Amino acid sequence: MPVEIKSIAYYLPEQVLTNEQLKEENTAWDMDFSETRAWVFKRHIADQEQTALDLAYFACQKLFLANPELHSVIDWIIFCTQSPDHVMPPNSCILHGKLDLPDNVFTFDFNLACSGYIYGLALAQGLVDSGFASNILLVTADTYSKYIDVRDRATKVLFGDAAAVSWIAKSTPPRGIIDIQCTTSGNGHEKSIIPAGGCRIPSSDQTKVSKPDSSGNYRSLENIHMDGMGVLAFVNTKVPPQIRDILTRNKFMIEDIDLFLFHQASRLALDSLTRLLKIEPARVFSNLEELGNTVSASIPIAWKQAWDSGRIKSGDTVLLSGFGVGLSCGTAIIKA
Repeated sequence: MPVEIKSIAYYLPEQVLTNEQLKEENTAWDMDFSETRAWVFKRHIADQEQTALDLAYFACQKLFLANPELHSVIDWIIFCTQSPDHVMPPNSCILHGKLDLPDNVFTFDFNLACSGYIYGLALAQGLVDSGFASNILLVTADTYSKYIDVRDRATKVLFGDAAAVSWIAKSTPPRGIIDIQCTTSGNGHEKSIIPAGGCRIPSSDQTKVSKPDSSGNYRSLENIHMDGMGVLAFVNTKVPPQIRDILTRNKFMIEDIDLFLFHQASRLALDSLTRLLKIEPARVFSNLEELGNTVSASIPIAWKQAWDSGRIKSGDTVLLSGFGVGLSCGTAIIKA
């Protein structure tokens, strides 16, 4: 049964943090160097009391406003986040209550980051294709800002907070998901990690103490630790072969793809993939400059912006690719 993304809505926190503000707060930071590598000039940051669940709720309200019939037909919520409100219960259950949905709606969370949207699409496609679901809310929301020490340039410059919600349902051919491929490289999990705060290393006074690294960036064991070059090496090694494999399997060439929507990781990552895959830069979408890396919400926001601006048109063949924490990556080909 063909499955499609019927509609997407997203929500960005009102608070905006610009590079000019970061320069004023951190006079020792070389922001020109950071801008060249990341190509992020501003990002939206959640308020202190605002969570990924709150952002997701606002995104859902926007989706329902655009699709009045949707509220009464939803039968699944899949919530992807790495910044849940609680250890338990899951965000999806709380969101279910806030949206006042019927009791017969299935809900569950899964913990994944920048590849989470593609993994979520794979789950949703399987559920709809099997007949076990008809109309799914695929929610992707993260507030990484809450895991970042304000003195850590490596992550503070890069990440923004956001939520997106996608309505996934059966489609009428030729529209819909053509194929999805996901892979995992778990031996590299330490390349992007928050070491403490879980059951392996419980939170304590010691895990909350921030210490400087060799570059002068401060972080505690409860902050994000990211080996940027290690993650980039993973992206360069694993993502292009995955993309070539899924294209070959479906008898496509690079030239057959109308638009490439990569996870908005950094300028280094996007430029590297564009070069390695020999893609014309005009066929690669980017909103890094305005939003930064919005983790699991990155790809659906890019889709919505590309659709609204006419970069994606009905009938276009679009390739989505997400990669990061895990280490994991996923690629989907979709007929818009």
